[in-house]
Amino acid sequence: MQDNLPELRDIHLPVEDIPIFPLAYGWWIIIITIVVLLVVSVLGRFLWLKSKKRYALELLEKNYSSNLSSAVKMSEILRRICVYKYPNAASVFGQEWIDFLNNHTHRKITGKTARLLLDAPYIHPNSKVYHEKDITDLYTFCRQWIGENL
Repeated sequence: MQDNLPELRDIHLPVEDIPIFPLAYGWWIIIITIVVLLVVSVLGRFLWLKSKKRYALELLEKNYSSNLSSAVKMSEILRRICVYKYPNAASVFGQEWIDFLNNHTHRKITGKTARLLLDAPYIHPNSKVYHEKDITDLYTFCRQWIGENL
């Protein structure tokens, strides 16, 4: 037994720590999967939020014409958006409704255009108390309001 002892050597530990990089292939797959999932979720959320705006603008465009029924439809579209986004707006009517809309946009609606938004459902279709310019102004206001609030 004495003959084997001179051949034994001490255990030597590595001088440097084992580096974390390069990573194994499995770690690269996990990292790439996480990044792809994050990008897809952010892109999906962006498209989901934008789709409501796109739908509302398409609905507004489809119902726009120079007659009084389009003003009624614009009023309905704004009301639907407000009920969705601002639940407390469901009980607002009259001048409070105009003030509510003006508080949520940079471009204010006033005068005959505001009155048209309020009174359109109650005006006889053959009545000439409104002008085509008022409907065009209301359409422009609705487009801007939807763009700022959805």
